[in-house]
Amino acid sequence: MFREAKSFVLHNTFKAFISAETAVKKLGGGKLVPNIFETEPKYVGSSVRILKETDDTTYIAKYDAKGRIDNGNFKIMVTTDLHLWNKKDLIEKSLDMLAKHLAAEKPDLLLITGDAILTDFQQLDCIQFGKFMEKTGIYWAYCFGNHEARAEKEFHKYFMLKNIESFPHCLSKFGDPSLFGYGNFKINIMNADNTIKQSIFMFDSGRDMEPEHNVAHGLPADMEGYDFIKKGQIDWYKNSIKELEAEHGKFKSMVLMHIPLKEYEEVAKPDGNGGYIPTGEAEILFGEMREDVGSSPYNSGLFDAILELGGTNAVFAGHDHINDFCALYKGVYLVYAQCNGYNTYTIGERLGWPEKDWIQGVTVVNVAKDGSLTFRQRFNRDYL
Repeated sequence: MFREAKSFVLHNTFKAFISAETAVKKLGGGKLVPNIFETEPKYVGSSVRILKETDDTTYIAKYDAKGRIDNGNFKIMVTTDLHLWNKKDLIEKSLDMLAKHLAAEKPDLLLITGDAILTDFQQLDCIQFGKFMEKTGIYWAYCFGNHEARAEKEFHKYFMLKNIESFPHCLSKFGDPSLFGYGNFKINIMNADNTIKQSIFMFDSGRDMEPEHNVAHGLPADMEGYDFIKKGQIDWYKNSIKELEAEHGKFKSMVLMHIPLKEYEEVAKPDGNGGYIPTGEAEILFGEMREDVGSSPYNSGLFDAILELGGTNAVFAGHDHINDFCALYKGVYLVYAQCNGYNTYTIGERLGWPEKDWIQGVTVVNVAKDGSLTFRQRFNRDYL
């Protein structure tokens, strides 16, 4: 109850503070208040409606001009690692590029796989980002990356999620409080006949391995590395699939988190000369591996559960900013969502490429009535 009361007070205080700052910024010609987002996205609107909600699920559907559920294609835009972090010009550049992609593509849903709002004003800026998205009129959802967790600065994911989920077009939810992290939830895209076109599972993939979680999973307490999806989260995924199948029949689904699964390493291997070569174990549809996969050293078994149940046809991750491949591995697409941010390491910094060749952008996913997927990339460089 204390957290609920505190988050309510903080949220409303922050919203009032942003409104006051915006007014002061206008009066001061932009010089008095440096941290207000200035990018104004175009209004796109949406033909998507929320059908119903539970504690961890939102049911949505796309409607046609006659007010009927549209069984046709559903367009999802996925991006990651905006890294909105302190350098004002790069924050605005990232937001401007995202706004351009949204206006051009008019997606039915935007999904962000973490590491987006990282500033020293995190609690304020997640509200600013929510306001930015509300201006587009597009539904969106957000799962946390490793950099949103800043307990050492007392910026807590709990309060961030409280702020984000308050916006009408945000579909993020806390989900089951017994699960690890904040924001394990799903979005079911429905067809007119009450079948599921696609179910979207979003996970909090954590930050770094912690002794208590290591021991609970039979690992050495001092094992180090990026975090992993916990057993409880995997059980939630499996139970959710079975419960939904009992009500709606077989359906397709996708899984999104920030830190890539260990299986991403099966797509390509270091060639010994600083590059990477395909392993032959996966079919690469587009993109490349240009840096080591930043997965956890521990494979907790989510991909095994995906293969066991057989309905999930794609996994999306972020985290590794200059990897952008989409590969088919054991019948499942392993996709790196396109990194959109500039306030972080880039392919220019790592490989010396000119900005006209950088890979910042978004990934567009078209979902057919039967849940099948097609993918394509959009690049920020097209707007330079």
